[in-house]
Amino acid sequence: QVQLVESGGGLVQAGGSLRLSCAASGRIFSINVMNWYRQAPGKQRELVAAITSGGSTNYADSVKGRFTISRDNTKNTVYLQMNTLKPEDTAVYYCNAIGVMVVAASFNSWGQGTQVTVSS
Repeated sequence: QVQLVESGGGLVQAGGSLRLSCAASGRIFSINVMNWYRQAPGKQRELVAAITSGGSTNYADSVKGRFTISRDNTKNTVYLQMNTLKPEDTAVYYCNAIGVMVVAASFNSWGQGTQVTVSS
């Protein structure tokens, strides 16, 4: 089992910033990709940002230039720096990690989610 624990959500005014963190633990051999998803009320879960073990990144068009994903491979931790937040960024943000465990089994794990609310 691989567990993901997120932190850093909260309430912020439009134009403000938040930084989310997600730490993975368990019998991890490697994490190939770490992702941040979000789900707003009444909407489908969407991919916000992704980062590979080599540092390649990908962003949803709606957050490009405002959000930055990064990771610390030594700590199995991924971050999402969110700047210039907008009310439409309000959602539950989920961390996702895909990789291999030390027993050579693959994993695809999710965090419990952290609420981000942006007031106008």
